[in-house]
Amino acid sequence: MKPHLCAAAVLAALSTTTDAGTLTGTVRAAGKSGAKAESAGGQYDSRKFKFVERINYAELRDFVVHIEGAPVGKAAPPSKAVQVTTQRVSQRGAQFTPHVLPVVVGTTVEWPNYDDILHNVFSISEARPFDLQLYKAPVIKSVVFDKPGRVDVFCSIHKAMSCVVLVLENPWFAGTDDKGRYTITNVPAGSYRLKAWHERLPPQVREITVPESGEVNTDFVLGITNLPKF
Repeated sequence: MKPHLCAAAVLAALSTTTDAGTLTGTVRAAGKSGAKAESAGGQYDSRKFKFVERINYAELRDFVVHIEGAPVGKAAPPSKAVQVTTQRVSQRGAQFTPHVLPVVVGTTVEWPNYDDILHNVFSISEARPFDLQLYKAPVIKSVVFDKPGRVDVFCSIHKAMSCVVLVLENPWFAGTDDKGRYTITNVPAGSYRLKAWHERLPPQVREITVPESGEVNTDFVLGITNLPKF
């Protein structure tokens, strides 16, 4: 199981309630219809653009589905504090793994460097700016993410190294698997806003009602939609 999927499962189990349901579904991405036709021949076969890398929306991964904000109506999550855990983003082969890590507020994330070269982990994101400076094994540095929001993380000396820590307000979230499927368990009965997120696409929100038992299936298709036109 992927680390971020495991984290969601553990956190959900820690907040188990007797009147709870399960959220399931799939998330995928779709590009604009005209873009694919344009790529067949034409200027993309020229020397100038032949090696231009294009997004394959069918191959996008690292979607996150989560409950946004507080429940609507009478139902509310348990009042007891959510127990958080320590997660890891590894630096190996000059890459961050996983590329996207969803966590609940208060989680500590460790950043071990398994390479024989120095790396620097830093972020200028408003939700959690930090700079861990240059280091390598056996040193392991960590950051506490105590404010919700998106945190984009980079290495100052290797331009291909980047990842996202998505800090969420509650433990009802899940990353998708390799087939775009997600499962969020032990969600207290009530009405919610369920959001599907990807780092380079506008999010999509659905209004859902979770029963006292059973499953609710919600599928998402994300694309470049609902943005202002200029």
